[in-house]
Amino acid sequence: MNKFLKWFLITVLSLGVIGFVGYKILMNQTKKHSPLAEEVLAVNDVEMSVSYCQPAKKGRVIFGELVPYGKTWRTGANEASTFSVNHDIYFGDQAVKAGTYTLWTVPNKESWEIILNDKMYGWGVNFDESAAREPQFDVANYTVPVQQLNSVEERFTIKLKESMKSYSMAMMWDDVKVVVPITLKTGEDTQGS
Repeated sequence: MNKFLKWFLITVLSLGVIGFVGYKILMNQTKKHSPLAEEVLAVNDVEMSVSYCQPAKKGRVIFGELVPYGKTWRTGANEASTFSVNHDIYFGDQAVKAGTYTLWTVPNKESWEIILNDKMYGWGVNFDESAAREPQFDVANYTVPVQQLNSVEERFTIKLKESMKSYSMAMMWDDVKVVVPITLKTGEDTQGS
């Protein structure tokens, strides 16, 4: 019995190691096609960052086909994208506490829903390729209009910008751009909450 148990444990451990190594190789291969990117904005004592993977257009029709309209998108590729901020803010018109959130979108032809979710997800999609987001953990949901770009953005790109003490997060891919306004919550804002 001890010999059987020993070989059983060795087999299970070996399969676990092979599965883990295979998973890491698969993740590495997918990141070759959609590399990890980080956008950081640091102005005075305000710090914001977005970590995401950048899929490429590669001649494909992106919105409405590769990324279907009306369905939650992980907003990039591979792992769920994250947004971090060190101050309480208004994300659009939604109050959000300082912290790190996963970033999700629901693209439509005329507008996008931009969603911050306070649950961290290991990967952006489930096995059935649906977005891994669990809506009960949403902390902000803001709708922005779609803007048309004059030229094609080959890789999905997120930019953070500061202008006159207000901020924005722009997402661009193909010929589409959406922008979320971000403002800091001040002491007066928190007294009424």
